[in-house]
Amino acid sequence: MNRAPTYDLTTLGETMLRISVPPGTAPETAGGAALHAGGAESNVACALARLGRRVAWSSRLPDLPTGHFIANALRQCGVDLSLVEWCPAGRVGAYYVELRLPPSPVRVTYDRADSCAAGLEPGRLPLDALLGTRLLHLTGITPALSGTCLQAVERLCGEARARGVPFSFDINYRRKLWPPETARRALPPLARGAALLFAGAADAAEVFGFDGEPPEVAAALRDAFEARQVVLSVGGEGVVAWDGRNLLRQTAQDTAVIDRIGAGDALAAGVIHGWLGGDFAAGLRYGQALAALALRTQGDIVAVSPAEIDELVAGGGPRPQR
Repeated sequence: MNRAPTYDLTTLGETMLRISVPPGTAPETAGGAALHAGGAESNVACALARLGRRVAWSSRLPDLPTGHFIANALRQCGVDLSLVEWCPAGRVGAYYVELRLPPSPVRVTYDRADSCAAGLEPGRLPLDALLGTRLLHLTGITPALSGTCLQAVERLCGEARARGVPFSFDINYRRKLWPPETARRALPPLARGAALLFAGAADAAEVFGFDGEPPEVAAALRDAFEARQVVLSVGGEGVVAWDGRNLLRQTAQDTAVIDRIGAGDALAAGVIHGWLGGDFAAGLRYGQALAALALRTQGDIVAVSPAEIDELVAGGGPRPQR
């Protein structure tokens, strides 16, 4: 007799200490900075936990103030941290964010080599717990961190396929971690058969050479990964979703932009929220609403409630809520 899944979503990855300097300043001259926790997988986990989903995040953190800072940020969102391995020594990865004003792009500088999370090993994964879920969520960032991280994600995806556990995979390409040709070879066999495949149009072009109209790019990605459903982000135009038969589009919400980092993770969280609720089309609406919220939120993690998400989808005006 099969047990009911313990979680709605589980995920594995690195969460870093984000150090943001005020717009118009640089890290080398700034007199102060804001500290946040930030990681692609945990950003998704936090949004879904705030929406009432049962969510667990797995990683390695040092038993130091920096590790507990990250744990506290996720715990406050309602994320289950029982799958975290605490290391007696080591470090968290960090990244410095310059929220430079247009037309200059945001600049991110990483200091993440040899972090505790980069030491993830396939033989130490809490496999049964990670796979006791309705959906496992992974990204292309984790396998790029180290050879053992790649092996860990390979094992997790392989076990998910063998056990019939659906998983989602966000390509989330990071050129500062590995070159396009390496990612092009590694990612399709790794994420083969994903229930949900997330990609940005820029990553699809840079890594895989898939260029053209969004429906064509989505179809090429679906074939390359043998995915059930592809969600392709096309920036200000919104998203396109393709499952081999049905093409869905959802336009982006107009919004002010304060902080661009984390918007793609918020999009993925909204889509997954709809998928878990059995309404994929609603998930696309949730995703665009949460992405817009992330763009006007400082830090990587969006604060949202189940009651608020419908209001966000409806595009409520700026009247004060009193």
